[in-house]
Amino acid sequence: MPVVDLAAVDAQKLPKNIIDNKLSAQYQVLVLGKRGSRLFVGGADPTDQEAVERIKFATQLQPEWVIVEYDKLAKLLESSTASASESLEALASSDFEFEITDDVTPQQTEAQDAQADVEDAPVVRFLQKMLVDAINMRASDLHFEPYEYTYRVRFRVDGELREITQPPIAIKDKLSSRIKVISRLDIAEKRIPQDGRMKLKFGSKAIDFRVSTLPTLFGEKIVIRILDPSSAKLGIEALGYEKEEKERLLACVHRPYGMVLVTGPTGSGKTVSLYTCLNILNQPGVNISTVEDPAEINLPGINQVNVNDKAGLTFAAALKSFLRQDPDVIMVGEIRDLDTADIAIKAAQTGHMVMSTLHTNDAPTTLTRLLNMGVAPFNIASSVILITAQRLARRLCENCKVPADYPREAMLKAGYTEDDLKGNWKPYRAVGCSSCNNGYKGRVGIYQVMPITEAIQTIILSQGTALQIAYQAKAEGVRDLRQSGLVKVKIGATTLEEVIACTNE
Repeated sequence: MPVVDLAAVDAQKLPKNIIDNKLSAQYQVLVLGKRGSRLFVGGADPTDQEAVERIKFATQLQPEWVIVEYDKLAKLLESSTASASESLEALASSDFEFEITDDVTPQQTEAQDAQADVEDAPVVRFLQKMLVDAINMRASDLHFEPYEYTYRVRFRVDGELREITQPPIAIKDKLSSRIKVISRLDIAEKRIPQDGRMKLKFGSKAIDFRVSTLPTLFGEKIVIRILDPSSAKLGIEALGYEKEEKERLLACVHRPYGMVLVTGPTGSGKTVSLYTCLNILNQPGVNISTVEDPAEINLPGINQVNVNDKAGLTFAAALKSFLRQDPDVIMVGEIRDLDTADIAIKAAQTGHMVMSTLHTNDAPTTLTRLLNMGVAPFNIASSVILITAQRLARRLCENCKVPADYPREAMLKAGYTEDDLKGNWKPYRAVGCSSCNNGYKGRVGIYQVMPITEAIQTIILSQGTALQIAYQAKAEGVRDLRQSGLVKVKIGATTLEEVIACTNE
């Protein structure tokens, strides 16, 4: 095996944060370098297979052993541990302009020793730093994930999960307790999932966070969703609707009654689209009520209700109550079952504008989903007036994007026609610069806006398939998600690869 003299190695130039200090100290190993998927690990005992397996799991790399002298290794590890503790102390003493604004005092179910853990200053500062970093990076979610030997923090930035740091695994319980206290959850309960909220003052504005805990094999995984209230007030132009799509949507939203459905997977921007429509309708003469699980965006002038299943306040129960509250517009967070669908449809049939979301792939399959729930075809045909399916694609950075030369065959295979390729327009590709994330900055919506016309109503009443509805919608000039994405490529908003990745052919 190769041998290295640590006296000739500059400790400052060794790779940092590949394995944590606790693992290095426990097995007396040191990372000397990394090349591709190979990790060069310095140690005095090459027969220690347990250390190899632990490092392999923690880094997802293949460790290759390099022999180093034990006394020099111990001295180097001791100095690096000291510098790590100094940096943690610096983190604890650093000052963030960050204030926790709890609306309610946390539950008093915790034991005294748990409360002492929660008040651990370095953990408090670490959490605040993570939240500040997430907001500055425009992240939508933070993931705190415990594993058997490691603990990692990941941010979802522009729809892409990125690993940010691997803090010591010893802080996992203290960190989860801290998050639970400020989001008003029961810190003594670690066996079942919990949902909560917290509001933090960041500079001059308050930002809401939705917290979800999940018991895993090695501790509680916590996901924090960042909810920025200003996103609902961006205006419909900022969401990325094309001119004809925007006109179709606004024409239906301003109708006195009927049902508008917004569909798409989790994290596709359905709530922001709905709240943008509600913000347009939010006038002094309009009574708007919403029921959600939970209410994500706080909008003054709208009566918002949170579902509480334990207390019996379900979507269906809230909807029944709304109909006695003289509503003009009702928003249902999600139609999950037949009871909720029935009451929402009856409300749309009796003179109310109802808006809701469903988890389906595209607009035509939404009608099939309602049929599968048990809703009668004539009820769907007489109540649903418009369905919008949407996805979020990463937006190209304006500073560094450059024209791309795709083969003509690739463009045609992606969905362009010969007529589309005429003209002097050029698609763009991502490059990457200091102000963006690998060539992308922000996200842009891709939409399929399908009004329910008489022809589509006829197909629904005859219990036609989603394929028949899709053909009819296409004949009426409705673009599917792929075609809408290709329009975004044509105007230089995103790349062809991004559209192909987030839409089906």
